[in-house]
Amino acid sequence: MKKLTSILKKHRSYPISKKEKSINEKQTSLSIFKDIHKNQCYIKEKTGFSEDILFRTFTIQEKDQFVVAVSYVSDLSDQTFIEQFISNVIMKDVKSYLEKEEYPSHYKLFQYLRHYALPIHDLTQLDYIEDMFDFLLTGDLIIFVDGIAHCLVISAEQKEGRGVEEPTSQTLVRGPKDGFTEGINVNKSLIRRRIKSPDLWVETLNVGRKTKTELAVIYLKSVVKDSMVDELRSRIKKVDIDGLLEGGQLEEYIQDATYSPFPTLLNTERPDAAASAILDGKIVVIVDGSPFVLILPAVFVNFFETNEDYYQRVDISIALRFLRYFSFFLSLLVPATFIAVTTYHQEMLPTPLLISLAAQREGVPFPAIIEVFMMEITFEILREAGVRLPRAVGSAISIVGGLVLGQTAVEAGIVSSAMVIVVSLTAISNFVSPSFNMAISVRLLRFLFIILAGVLGLYGIILGLIALVLHLTSLRSFGVPYMTPFAPFIWKNQKDALFRFPLWSLRERSLYITEKNQKRANTKKPAPPKGANLE
Repeated sequence: MKKLTSILKKHRSYPISKKEKSINEKQTSLSIFKDIHKNQCYIKEKTGFSEDILFRTFTIQEKDQFVVAVSYVSDLSDQTFIEQFISNVIMKDVKSYLEKEEYPSHYKLFQYLRHYALPIHDLTQLDYIEDMFDFLLTGDLIIFVDGIAHCLVISAEQKEGRGVEEPTSQTLVRGPKDGFTEGINVNKSLIRRRIKSPDLWVETLNVGRKTKTELAVIYLKSVVKDSMVDELRSRIKKVDIDGLLEGGQLEEYIQDATYSPFPTLLNTERPDAAASAILDGKIVVIVDGSPFVLILPAVFVNFFETNEDYYQRVDISIALRFLRYFSFFLSLLVPATFIAVTTYHQEMLPTPLLISLAAQREGVPFPAIIEVFMMEITFEILREAGVRLPRAVGSAISIVGGLVLGQTAVEAGIVSSAMVIVVSLTAISNFVSPSFNMAISVRLLRFLFIILAGVLGLYGIILGLIALVLHLTSLRSFGVPYMTPFAPFIWKNQKDALFRFPLWSLRERSLYITEKNQKRANTKKPAPPKGANLE
């Protein structure tokens, strides 16, 4: 140990300061040793003598002592590729080169590997030993030549993982059936296949002192707002954490509204949705290891849109989008309105309905607000249980559990039949939302409106709606007002807000996202010739 420490101190060019250990700066103080044995000792010591990190040494010519070594992680690297590399390149090509070379040297051997023996497209030369670990611990193969203070890196990562499958959280009746996976390279290729343009730029960043998680920032250079890309890049570089394992963690670090219940970034596992957002001037962020990509900026109306709106006829799209907005208000306000009307404003109900509700509540020992809380909490427990249980039984538990508990509660006189209908309608309306994050926000706000209705009646609901609108108008998503294109009102973007106009009329991109290259289509309204002979 002391010997190794003295070696490291001897070869250190200057001491490592705390500032240099920042997440966005590489430790470049220690050069790679010329002695292969010293490199082996350093790697073993640095990684705690882990058994899966291998260091193999090969003596090509014992007479002249030409030694080549490779290092890799056995669990991450492709063993078949490495064995073929050793047998074909090191034991055959390198040996043949040294036999033919009239005046062989370590430098010439390194240059031969660098320029002739190894594939150029994925070859990297490193000068500092700390930089080497970023490649080694992702499955790449590190190559050392004795007597040379550099190393070569080639890609040897084992390509394992889930294949491209249909998304489970965002299903469509009509549309592409492929979905993102946990592999960042696969996800980038899914977008590249859809947008075959040199304007599609991909920036690579790394976050996490320990995980070194790779991020891909993707956008159309000729369309995106440059200031938005700069702001995103700045926010990502400020993220200083040990590890980043999922895109949801990054979302919380870079979002605008920290304590708002409403999401200000959109996530999707559909490549067609990501490509559509990029074409509109938005930015997509892919996190390695996550099948969900982030889309920004995201405004309120984006959480009620799906790509299927543009694959169906315009009349169907209008009806479905209206249904989503209507279900949003149903899920948010139905329990609160029921409490307010039955508790404070009975005169608003028709007499037959009032008598029916009174008869149902006869014998119920709790006020309406307690009934709602009991049923809502019960449904939330069932919903969460259905998510956590195995998929084969999860849905059955949610449905059967809801029916059995609801029927039993009514028969026991704990709740009224009308209350079960109200809570069931609320739960079903919440499932209509195409965005899971927005659906959760509505579920949380529903309890706030229930409390306001139980205390102040309809006046409490009105006050809650006013506060909700004020909060929504105060939000931003990377500088874009959350309620755009309603507040501020942008007339040009009303064609694809509450309703979708025909595709041939959507000729311009969203003005609130980008001001560059506004024209995205120049197709006119279809006009078949009148009286044409179709025979």
